[in-house]
Amino acid sequence: MDAIEVLTNLDQIHGYFQPIFSADAHTVIAYEISGQLQIEGQQINLKDFVNNEDIPEEYRIDMEHKILHAALAKVEEIGQDIDIYIPSNPNLLMQDFGESHFNIIQQYISEEDLHRIVLVVSEHRFLGDIHKLHHAVRYFTTFGVKIAVQEVGAESHLEHIALLSPQILKVNIRDLNYDSWSAQSDMISAIGSLAYKIGANLLFEGIETVYQLQFAWKNGGRFYQGRYLANPAMTFVEKDILKERFKEECQQFITSEKKILEVQYFELKKLREELEAIVHRVKPSSDNITHLEQLAQLLDSYSFRVYICNEDGFQLSPNVMRIDGQWELQPRAINKNWSWRPYFLQTIIKMRNDQNGEISELYRDIETGEITRTFSIAINDHEYLFVDLSYDYLYEHNIFR
Repeated sequence: MDAIEVLTNLDQIHGYFQPIFSADAHTVIAYEISGQLQIEGQQINLKDFVNNEDIPEEYRIDMEHKILHAALAKVEEIGQDIDIYIPSNPNLLMQDFGESHFNIIQQYISEEDLHRIVLVVSEHRFLGDIHKLHHAVRYFTTFGVKIAVQEVGAESHLEHIALLSPQILKVNIRDLNYDSWSAQSDMISAIGSLAYKIGANLLFEGIETVYQLQFAWKNGGRFYQGRYLANPAMTFVEKDILKERFKEECQQFITSEKKILEVQYFELKKLREELEAIVHRVKPSSDNITHLEQLAQLLDSYSFRVYICNEDGFQLSPNVMRIDGQWELQPRAINKNWSWRPYFLQTIIKMRNDQNGEISELYRDIETGEITRTFSIAINDHEYLFVDLSYDYLYEHNIFR
């Protein structure tokens, strides 16, 4: 349907509401509004119209206003403890710094209930000065309105998101499948870290399958939205409509995850004990490279690189690195400093005081791009051995996640 046909049927716009569910209570905690046009039995979502830059702004602004009126006219039917998510194209919102949007909201929502409103914007779609958008949304928040940033992902500017200080980050996982699960996890981890630092909750939208729901649950999603849970509709659902189903599915996720973590715990424990025994037997040090090479040979099935640093992160030995199946010395690594790496000094302090080896979380190696973990252990009062574990070993022993 073209823009002219849409504009000539504005009287057919209806407000639609898609439930948003909570991971902790397993109930509906909000609805996101949208507008749909009903013509000759067809339902047309108006989101594409509002975001189409080829259509004059005044038509699109008018459309956003009509959607607001159509949807908010029905909010009295929603429980007082339910939030209302209002998506807005930030470029249209900023034509009058959000004044017209806010005036429409106030026609339907009393001032004491404005805390139920969540203004949803996409920061990377905004073409203007992000600081001006920041000032506009700050005005909304002075009345208790919450801010959500949607479409958070590869195109996002994390510094812009942090500036906007949203309470919710919306991540769309509609296209997530088993093949992209691992790649998506890296990006979601970064988004989750940002959310933690700015005090925001993660909302996963576009959930269309149970494994997407499980992915959202596993990656720290507090709120869920998508067709697997409930479609947008002109009517509202019972708050507890999915409570029992959620409980059952969540219990399955918990049981599965506990089994995986249990196996991983004992594999890591076993690995730590094996590596500690080998290291204690060889007794490597920075002044005996032969012993370090012998250690590397013994660790052939575990590792692709070993080296020794002091407690300040300066490398005292060459890298002993496996290249094309052969262990080679890399003297150029001597005197490099690794204290800038996350958790390096924290791990040193822990090893020095606990007198145990440590195995890091998963990360991607800078030089090789390989997913790895690092085993580290104090070998004397001033030297620490680092053993970078191969992805093949981690995968074979189910400790790659």
